[in-house]
Amino acid sequence: QLSDQQKMSKSPLSQFREVYLPPVLHPLNKTLVKDGKWKDVDSTQEKRRSFLHDFCKKYNSRKQLQTHLVHLVSRIYVEDRHKVLYCEVPKAGCSNWKRVLMVLNGLATSAHNISHDDVHYGKHLRKLDSYDLKGIYTRLNTYTKTIFVRDPMERLVSAFRDKFEHPNSYYHPVFGKAIIKKYRHNATEDALKTGSGVKFKEFIQYLLDSHRPIGMDIHWEQVSKLCYPCLINYDFIGKFETLEEDANYFLQLVGAPAELKFPKFKDRHSSDERTSAEVVRQYLKELSKEERQLTYDFYYLDYLMFNYTSP
Repeated sequence: QLSDQQKMSKSPLSQFREVYLPPVLHPLNKTLVKDGKWKDVDSTQEKRRSFLHDFCKKYNSRKQLQTHLVHLVSRIYVEDRHKVLYCEVPKAGCSNWKRVLMVLNGLATSAHNISHDDVHYGKHLRKLDSYDLKGIYTRLNTYTKTIFVRDPMERLVSAFRDKFEHPNSYYHPVFGKAIIKKYRHNATEDALKTGSGVKFKEFIQYLLDSHRPIGMDIHWEQVSKLCYPCLINYDFIGKFETLEEDANYFLQLVGAPAELKFPKFKDRHSSDERTSAEVVRQYLKELSKEERQLTYDFYYLDYLMFNYTSP
């Protein structure tokens, strides 16, 4: 344990090395859990935690560490009242999670009357990188840290459907135009002008291109690069596939008000069919065998870390 002064005098990277590696699996504090109905959820949770911990022990290597501490925590939202850190993984229930954090923080009385724009553009919640180094360390060491993940292919297809199959004033002109220009031969003038109508195959070509015409985006970035699960020791690993029960158990763990339950509603495009394994299969049919393999390889670490079955 370094003194605060020693920590502050070293570079963030060396601090991170000394303070965090190898990550220790701390027992979850279950003193606030009131009833016995969470036994199965808790047992699943312990399995996920030890699985990730064992994986990271095997996988962790120094080459992974060339990342500045402030960048490592840039996707983590802070809720100071209940001492919660939530790492945002888009397309894995993050909009409703942010609603819940706003209610926990006293910024809203109910998760149900917070609009999508308010959640994502309202700047109501602080991120961990907005604190000084001491503030970051104190919270990483004492708050309950959670991450919610999703089957990588489902998350990818869900992101594509959301951003490219519906009108979008950012993703079409910014990503759509660049993708159509580089990967569609004989593109029409209209397609090049609007960036609308990107096909899934074109999107995958962009994703797999080491010289992609436009950078990555958090909606399809790997969880390993959004939340750094082998460097930041998450106390709770929720999955989109068991979202409600995981989330409601987590709320019990942190002593949330009894009446606060995780919202069930689909945030946007509520009439669309949810992206399920069957929906994913239809999209993957548009790809060649090699493209499917390379897409899996792209998310290989996410599959391994969170024990998802390869498609």
